[in-house]
Amino acid sequence: MNFDPPLVQGILLRRYKRFLADVILENGDEITAHCPNTGSMMGVADPGQRVWLAYRPSPTRKYAYGWELTQLADGTLVGVDTHRSNALVREAIEGGVITELQGYDTIVPESRYGSENSRIDFLLRAPSRPDCYVEVKNVTAAVEAGIALFPDAVSERGTKHLRELMGVVAEGARAVLVFCVQRDDVTEVRPADAIDPVYGQTLREALRAGVEAVAYRAVIDPAAVSLQHRLPVICP
Repeated sequence: MNFDPPLVQGILLRRYKRFLADVILENGDEITAHCPNTGSMMGVADPGQRVWLAYRPSPTRKYAYGWELTQLADGTLVGVDTHRSNALVREAIEGGVITELQGYDTIVPESRYGSENSRIDFLLRAPSRPDCYVEVKNVTAAVEAGIALFPDAVSERGTKHLRELMGVVAEGARAVLVFCVQRDDVTEVRPADAIDPVYGQTLREALRAGVEAVAYRAVIDPAAVSLQHRLPVICP
C-alpha cells in the first residue's frame, strides 16, 4: 500500500486531547495535525520524535494533516494510524499473505453481529464453509525487546469484541482475531497484562473457546507499508 500523496516530514512537539498533535514541518511551519489513534501511543508519541504526515486539504476536514508514522530513536518506523490497519489486513487477505484466511469468495466489511450490537471488521463467506468473523487490532506498543503488546491502554471495547467472537464460535461460525503489527522490530505479540489484565484474561478464555489469533508484521518506509511476516501470538 503506497502513501498517496507522499508523506511530509516533521518533528513532534506534543500530542494532546487524544486526537491532536502539534508538529514543526521541515520548512519551519508549526501545524496542528489530526491524530488517528485513540490509544496511549506508548513510546511512539514522545516530543522530539520524527513523524510523517499525510497532507489532504479538504473543505470537510478541520485539519489538513494526518499523522501516519513515527520514527523511533533506533530508526524503526511505526504506523500509528489505526484506520489503516483494516485496509492493510484486507490487502494481505486478497494478496494471499494471510494464509489462514484464504478460500473465501467474499469479504464483507463492517457487518453488524453479536449480542452486544457490535460491528465485525470483516465477514468472510464461501458456499461450502462456515462464515468467518475477522476482528482487526492495530499494534504499535513494544516495551521489551522483540515483544509487541496489545492493548496499550485499557480497552473495554477490545474485551467486548472478544466476548462477541466467542459468541459466534459457540453458534458454529469461525472467529479470527488479527493483530496488525505496524512496526518491524518485533518477533512476537503478547497481551499487555500489566496494562489491561481483563483483556489478557479474556483473550486466553477466547482462545480456549476456539477463537483463533494470528499476527502479521508490516514492512514500513515513508513511501509504502504492507503486511508481510507472520508472528506468533504468545499467551503464557
